[in-house]
Amino acid sequence: MYAPFISRLNDLLLTTDRKQRLRITRSLMAANVFIACCFLQVYAWWVGYMEMEDVKRLSGVILVNIVVWYLVLRTGLNLRFDDPAMTLPQILSALTIIVGAYSVTGPVHGSTMMLLALVLVFGIFNMKQKGAIIAGGYTVVLMGIAILIKIRTDPLNYPFKLEIAHFVLTAAIVPTISGLAAQLSSMRAKLQAQKDELANALVRIQVLATRDELTGLFNRRHMIEVLGQHRKRLERSGYHRFCLALLDIDHFKRINDTYGHSVGDEVLRNFAKVVQSGLRDTDVLARWGGEEFLVLLNDTSPELANVGLERARMLLADATLVPSLPDLKPTFSAGLTAYNMAEALDVCIERADRALYKAKDGGRNCTVIRMSATSGEVTDKKASPSSLEASELPK
Repeated sequence: MYAPFISRLNDLLLTTDRKQRLRITRSLMAANVFIACCFLQVYAWWVGYMEMEDVKRLSGVILVNIVVWYLVLRTGLNLRFDDPAMTLPQILSALTIIVGAYSVTGPVHGSTMMLLALVLVFGIFNMKQKGAIIAGGYTVVLMGIAILIKIRTDPLNYPFKLEIAHFVLTAAIVPTISGLAAQLSSMRAKLQAQKDELANALVRIQVLATRDELTGLFNRRHMIEVLGQHRKRLERSGYHRFCLALLDIDHFKRINDTYGHSVGDEVLRNFAKVVQSGLRDTDVLARWGGEEFLVLLNDTSPELANVGLERARMLLADATLVPSLPDLKPTFSAGLTAYNMAEALDVCIERADRALYKAKDGGRNCTVIRMSATSGEVTDKKASPSSLEASELPK
């Protein structure tokens, strides 16, 4: 009964944004330090060490500070700044108030000094190195000014010898905490840099594991995984059909021997781009090895799949794969077949491979479609450019 109400109340007070909620929570936790300071003032007034006017004035400043920072965070005004947590401004305002409390709490003023360290500790995990140095220097300077003023104006409650000891402690402890904060900030920066490097390395590893380095296409290993996924999809649905085609660049060895491997690499890269542009977005082209490429043609029959291959063949005839050799017009042979869900994937790939060799034996620059009959017999069909128009297969 009460849980939904508490949840709604928390959402109202702390927002539903996870990061903003955390910032507000931290700010309110730090406010406990100020509340403790208020109780200390009340106690000092009760035992006669403070005037009620000073208690009201300082407590009012403390409450206003808490409310202002809450509103800044709750309204999202903090999101306009580079540091949405507003760590350094909050710490500087807190240090100012504590030094003010030190100046008006009379005989019990020494007890406020521990609050200086506590406030700095709150920011030690969030402040950057520059902010830590600023906060530490600000505290020492402001505390030194307050001590000098109080020694002159209230020597009874702020004796010189005692205040010198207080200042020495402040000058020793505060820079130490600020130094730790600076070191932690440097460590966080290094860890973040290492994290980014590891993330980038992971991306590179994933690319290397799935992509062919030369063409950018899926490599053989990842293509086998893709084929396995499509086979499972077919087994689940019962109607998801697809075809496989093995492509081989004609006389590629002659290109390497005549023009060199750098030209051969350029041919492979641009061949992959041209063929990819002739296929549909749902089709998958992978480098199978050397100058061989495997194409997965989704949701189509072999006859319609050949239209896509012929489109790629026409684009290849018009393309210039090597700008320095505009007359170099490589062609490709292809073996095409449909996958039968009753068979293993390697059987289908082997059938496409046999069709490819038949296309190469039959004069190259053509596609041979090999159909598998239920009786186990196979039927080959040499497919010159299809009677279907290339535009009939949607991209």
